[in-house]
Amino acid sequence: MTVQGALRVLGASLVIAALIGSGCAPKKPPSPGALPSGTPPPLGTQKPYQVNGVWYYPIPSAEGFREEGYASWYGREFHGRSTACGEPFDMYTMTAAHKILPIGTHVKVTDKRTGRSIIVRINDRGPFVAGRIIDLSYEAARALGIHNDGIAPVVVEAVRVITPVVVAGSTPSWQVEPVRPYRQGPFVVQVGSFHHADNAQRLKEEMAKRYGEAAVKAAFVDGTLYYRVHVGRFTDLDRALQSMENFQRQGYRDAFVIALEGQ
Repeated sequence: MTVQGALRVLGASLVIAALIGSGCAPKKPPSPGALPSGTPPPLGTQKPYQVNGVWYYPIPSAEGFREEGYASWYGREFHGRSTACGEPFDMYTMTAAHKILPIGTHVKVTDKRTGRSIIVRINDRGPFVAGRIIDLSYEAARALGIHNDGIAPVVVEAVRVITPVVVAGSTPSWQVEPVRPYRQGPFVVQVGSFHHADNAQRLKEEMAKRYGEAAVKAAFVDGTLYYRVHVGRFTDLDRALQSMENFQRQGYRDAFVIALEGQ
């Protein structure tokens, strides 16, 4: 399948950003079982990506997502380096890497041997090792009790966290619900990405005249600042995909759909 074909089939997706960045001193670990906190930074591009000659096609929706396989973890070697969404990797936060889930998705990870569960936020891409489905931060692996094992059989389920963690004794628990239906949006179509703000602003003004709603969004990818032009606002994924295909026919061949987070 070509990249363009994958875009038409999958719509919104996320691209890997190289794990390159400046190091920083480790922070004091949070209390055991703490939920991932903070608002995710601006999303990276949502195109398919290639690692070691293999193409990966991130899915546009985490709705109903569930899989079983092996979890691994990563820590000090990558601490402070850039994740796929642009934020520095912090080995002491409850985060994880996944190959195809939308960045920002919260998942419940359950150790099949013990029944113990944790909640983590996906902010990176990986693991790119056969048989492994999720790469936990050191703190997440510690909270799940697998940091001494290296890998463990797990179940990964997408969830929506609706209350903070509640700790009864030493056992953390969460109130969660199935992840929201991403097909209901909101979505925009990205039609261009520029190094210079003036170029993005000119395209934005042109699109606003023709389509009524356009915006420029700035975001860092692998340490480089890009200015992206977003057009429209759609409440339904199918309508967003139709608009994306129209833009591609008009010459904007790299147009693709973005699911707006938390809006």
